[in-house]
Amino acid sequence: MGSVVSTASPSCRSRFRVTRVRDIIQTTPPRHVRTRSDRSPFVIRLKLRMTERMQEHDIAIPILPCRSVQETAEFYKRLGFGAKIWAAPNNYAILTRDNVELHFFTQVGLDPASSSAGCYIRVLNVDETYSKFTNANLGDTGIPRMDGIENKPWGMREFAIVDLNGNLIRIGQTI
Repeated sequence: MGSVVSTASPSCRSRFRVTRVRDIIQTTPPRHVRTRSDRSPFVIRLKLRMTERMQEHDIAIPILPCRSVQETAEFYKRLGFGAKIWAAPNNYAILTRDNVELHFFTQVGLDPASSSAGCYIRVLNVDETYSKFTNANLGDTGIPRMDGIENKPWGMREFAIVDLNGNLIRIGQTI
């Protein structure tokens, strides 16, 4: 990697720590932006830098159909997801859990039994995720349901959830 050359004064340089060329983290905000407000320029810049560091690679985010955004959000909250519902009248949702993000849109007339939508979520510790998801007390048949965890011949340890909309969500890790 390249080097960073600073033309700032020595007193200004002491407020910065360089971890990578693209990451300059301000450790002490200037006096004119020291505030506890989440809308302060310092907090906003810090949140943006944190978000940039969390996403180290390009990512793909599935956009899945649902009958009701509100009901879907409630279902996924049982699995530990947070939800933000967008657009009027509540026809789009963004659900997040750690670094996982799922998007849902309202599809009128969706039949969960004939849905072919789904996605694969790769996690670092599938056993821990499975253990946490068992607290949602999903059955092992019907819709919604959660299948058992097992080692697959293609080198993955995984389990699956079929949500209340018939979306197949496979969750696994490399063995």
